Amino acid sequence: MSVTETTARKDVRPAESAPQVRPVPPSGERGRTAIADQVVGKIAGMAAREVDGVHSFGGGLTRALGAVRDRVPGGRSNGVTRGVKVEVGEKQAAVDLDLVVEYGVAIADLAAEVREEVIGAVERMTGLQVVEVNINVVDVHLPDEDEEEEQTPSTRVR
Repeated sequence: MSVTETTARKDVRPAESAPQVRPVPPSGERGRTAIADQVVGKIAGMAAREVDGVHSFGGGLTRALGAVRDRVPGGRSNGVTRGVKVEVGEKQAAVDLDLVVEYGVAIADLAAEVREEVIGAVERMTGLQVVEVNINVVDVHLPDEDEEEEQTPSTRVR
């Protein structure tokens, strides 16, 4: 045996002299969790819908296309993410919401409540930090609009 090999072996502990204890690696060293934009969008959409005063999501064109898509056999879309846009990074997320609010609701108060609900739900369910929730009020739903929608014949898609 050479001197170098002898010196190196002196630093090695025998297996039976000390138990092998491995430090627990910090979170993320055992794998990666990726959360899709669509998942965060669904969570944000559901949380926002729970707030009283939110009538629907999306601008007029988005709602019209969604309604047509819902009537096409097999083309049923998930309306939960309609009017919801998200950007998801490794640790943070940003949410944009296009809302139609009920007439008579204080929009500033509604926006604050929606923002709070969305941030709470997304952070609790995903562990992501929500850096911003931008709310764009695109329309106000009037009470008499329900009557007009019921009286117009449904659009047939072939």
